Amino acid sequence: MPPAGEGAKKAAKRGILERLEAGEVVIGDGGFVFALEKRGYVKAGPWTPEAAVEHPEAVRQLHREFLRAGANVMQTFTFYASDDKLENRGNYVGEKISGQKVNEAACDIARDVANEGDALVAGGVSQTPSYLSCKSEKEVKTIFHKQLEVFVKKNVDFMIAEYFEHVEEAVWAVQVLKESGKPVASTMCIGPDGDLNGVPAGECAVQLAKAGADIVGVNCHFDPFVCLKTLKLMKEGLEAAGVKAHLMIQPIAYLTPDCGHQGFIDLPEFPFALEPRVVTRWDIHKYAREAYNMGIRYIGGCCGFEPYHIRAIAEELAPERGFLPEGSEKHGSWGAGLDMHTKPWVRARARKEYWQNLKPSTGRPYSASLSVPDAWGVTRGDADLMQQKEATTEQQLKNLFQKQKQKSETTA
Repeated sequence: MPPAGEGAKKAAKRGILERLEAGEVVIGDGGFVFALEKRGYVKAGPWTPEAAVEHPEAVRQLHREFLRAGANVMQTFTFYASDDKLENRGNYVGEKISGQKVNEAACDIARDVANEGDALVAGGVSQTPSYLSCKSEKEVKTIFHKQLEVFVKKNVDFMIAEYFEHVEEAVWAVQVLKESGKPVASTMCIGPDGDLNGVPAGECAVQLAKAGADIVGVNCHFDPFVCLKTLKLMKEGLEAAGVKAHLMIQPIAYLTPDCGHQGFIDLPEFPFALEPRVVTRWDIHKYAREAYNMGIRYIGGCCGFEPYHIRAIAEELAPERGFLPEGSEKHGSWGAGLDMHTKPWVRARARKEYWQNLKPSTGRPYSASLSVPDAWGVTRGDADLMQQKEATTEQQLKNLFQKQKQKSETTA
């Protein structure tokens, strides 16, 4: 096998569809908002990406770490970078830093780092508060058009419409992004039960592909193994409808066997106490292999995915890719390097069988094995989801606290 990173440059100038149609593995990057929140550059709650303007070096460094770990797509840090989100509920970022500035800065950073490793740049849009507030198709598409203008100006390599809970809005996003003439990927943050309006996962995939998405799949909200179940349904739906599209998967790095329809945001631990649920790198080896065996060739991660998780994908699929990432120079797969440890019982762990068969402990005495998701059941059009530019009022919070208390009492 070539030295770490050596084979990565051979396909550098080939587009995303050329790579996928050749059966090559494309590795996406990981979760930016969660990683940068932990590092002190993003505010939890709005989860908006003004750090691209305020702290560009932090964003650039995270891109570099994902690139070094084996990612060959640098997705612009433009999640929730629409004006309606930047100004939502007292955020007012849009008044200080326009959505255009955030999108432009994110594109420049992603391109700079992609050129360091000859990776591709993907411009990304996501669901909008305007859709949840029942704004019209025209109004929602106008938001996507504003972001698309920047992506076209910056000449990104392809587009991603990600993190959509409703297939209707995802279709609108795909239709707008297709106007660029560039390849379009579309991923929804749904589980096996389908979108929040009850549209089955397989039907969601078909609608996205018919709208023009070249690549369809899921991202966020659910763990790798739940997402694989959803992808199976999407694949079956596409095959049954006779519709072709490449498959893509970018799950969260938190185990969610107890999650309901809306995934990990329903968990009481979201977002500040999720660490006991973090998947191990060995979980990711298993996930990457199962995804590959299912025929998925665009494999990455979302919230919670750190560079070492992406490196695990690259190491598991190194035989198929023909090279290891640069990030494996000091690492090696399956515990290689532990044979140099001073303690003999740790040296005894320098083998694949040990880590494959390990059942990790949470290390938390008396910890709950599972959680009871909040599952309030609100979706588009609900009063509590309506967008407002003003900050959340004290009375609005009191109403939510009361609703939360009543919900807890009924499930106790």
